[in-house]
Amino acid sequence: MPDTADDRIIREIDQRRDALVALTQDLIRIPTLNPPGHNYLEICEYLADRLGRQGFFVELIRAEGAPGDSVAHPRWNLVARRDGSGPGDCVHFNGHHDVVEVGHGWTRDPFGAEIEDDRIFGRGSCDMKGGLAASIVAAEAFIAACPDFRGAIEISATADEETGGYGGVAYLAQQGRFDPARVQHVIIPEPLHKDRICLGHRGVWWAEIETKGRIAHGSMPFLGDSAIRHMGAVLAEMEATLFPLLATRRTEMPVIPEGARQSTLNINSIHGGEKEQEDGYTGFPAPCVPDRCRIVIDRRYLIEEDLAEVKRELTAMLENVRAARPSFQYEVRDLFEVRPTMTDKDAPVVRTTAAAIEKVLGKHADYVVSPGTYDQKHIDRIGRLRNCIAYGPGILDLAHQPDEWVGITDMEDSAKVMALVLAELLEP
Repeated sequence: MPDTADDRIIREIDQRRDALVALTQDLIRIPTLNPPGHNYLEICEYLADRLGRQGFFVELIRAEGAPGDSVAHPRWNLVARRDGSGPGDCVHFNGHHDVVEVGHGWTRDPFGAEIEDDRIFGRGSCDMKGGLAASIVAAEAFIAACPDFRGAIEISATADEETGGYGGVAYLAQQGRFDPARVQHVIIPEPLHKDRICLGHRGVWWAEIETKGRIAHGSMPFLGDSAIRHMGAVLAEMEATLFPLLATRRTEMPVIPEGARQSTLNINSIHGGEKEQEDGYTGFPAPCVPDRCRIVIDRRYLIEEDLAEVKRELTAMLENVRAARPSFQYEVRDLFEVRPTMTDKDAPVVRTTAAAIEKVLGKHADYVVSPGTYDQKHIDRIGRLRNCIAYGPGILDLAHQPDEWVGITDMEDSAKVMALVLAELLEP
């Protein structure tokens, strides 16, 4: 039988297994913690050196003025491009390089990149340095096997996905980097399992609710008006009416896990009264009736819901509280919002990825939607590019967990899938 391009690609990736492991370990060992945004330039320079030696034209781009960007913690991004032998489409792999805080409960070095059996452990191994490494090795293997490809391959390593992506993909999209005339296909190697294609995500609305009162001496609370008690009434009304209402709403989007197929609301934080003192302070709080209390809410809504109605129903709930509490005053402040998005199953990048999964894994792809947002929101909303998916190695449930890990075989298989997608979309 003739030696096909697919055969050559698979062999190239098999031969690069050790290199894939080493690259993943190197990336994990650069602690790109966000917040505040440590070592962004270091990881971009590391990747620039590697991809530059592979013939990519490399740019380091600082998102000046973006949220979080500062002299102390500049928001650095990398974009690398390799043009083929002739005109054609551009396939872009986008991976974020930032990771969340370590947290407690680890039994091994979070940045040691230790290997045990078929797993590499470390903060960011699953979410998503393993996926970033797999996409790079996929591109390198494809170029080696098919040097006469047409079109272009781009690889980006971007900042701040864990805190909204505004210093990363959003900034690049605002600069026209995801204009459909420039880039035609985008794969984001988030950890959704190697046999799943993620088509999009639910919507999100973050807001701050503040209740207002009147300060007074804590020994004479009847002379004041407790904002915390008012907030307690808000929380009670949520429990009585809003949470049961959201539990009745279901989506046709294939959201995972099952519990996320309904509308959800999380109370991210609450604070009222005197601000917390610095660690080590040994004094007592002042005796005051709190005149302010704030909560931050995280409302995840479905593609079948309208954002304006989502906001109206929260206001209606607060007005119910006002009707029962004559002195009740409140304010709602929008923090940010992202509309739901879902790429069509017939989109070219979806069809080619599904076919590649069947070739590599011998099974049909599952189609899913993410419970939370990721950088597809900016590619869709700002870049106006709909032909975008998330596909990559790793188990979503491990993201942000102690002893986070990514499977080596999963990375290798995902790299094969991504490389076969390149072969289909950029065939000479």
